Amino acid sequence: MKLSQGVEWGLHCTALIAQAPEDTALSRRSLAEHHGLPEAYLAKHLNALTRAGLLTATPGPRGGFRLARPAERITVLDVLDAVEGDAAPFVCQEIRQRGTGALPPERCTGPCGIASVMAQAHEAWRDSLRRTTIADLVGQVPADIRARNRERFSTPPASDRSGQATGRREES
Repeated sequence: MKLSQGVEWGLHCTALIAQAPEDTALSRRSLAEHHGLPEAYLAKHLNALTRAGLLTATPGPRGGFRLARPAERITVLDVLDAVEGDAAPFVCQEIRQRGTGALPPERCTGPCGIASVMAQAHEAWRDSLRRTTIADLVGQVPADIRARNRERFSTPPASDRSGQATGRREES
C-alpha cells in the first residue's frame, strides 16, 4: 500500500500544532516554512483536515490553524482518513468467475479467501492506527525539540516588533 505524501504532511503539521501554546493559531505559511513544504499544496491537506473536523481555521492577520479537539482525541487514522479517505486498498474483482477456470455464481456467494485475508489485514492496520493518537506522536518528539517548537510559536510575530510581518501567524 502506498500513501500520498499528504498523510505525512498532515500528521507532522497536526503534531506541530499540538505542540504550540493553546491560544496560538499556526498559519499555513509558518507550517510550510517549518517543514520546507510548498504552501499552496499544503493548504489542500490542511483544508481536508479542517473539513474532517480535526483542525479549526481562523481567518485574519492572527488567524491560522488550531486543533479542533485535544490531541489525545485525534488518531493517526483520523488524519489518514481525512487526507486519503477510508476506502479499502484492495478491491476484489471476482476474477474467480472469469476465464477458463470460472466458477458459477452460485459457488461465489461470499468473499474468496484472498478477499477475506486482505480485508482482515486492512482492518488490523486501521485498528493499529486507531490506537495511536497525535498526543502519542508528540510524546515521541524529544523534549528539547518540543520546547523549541513551543517557544518558536509562542513569541509574537515580527510585525508586532518591527512593523513587517513574518507570516508566522497570518491568515490561514
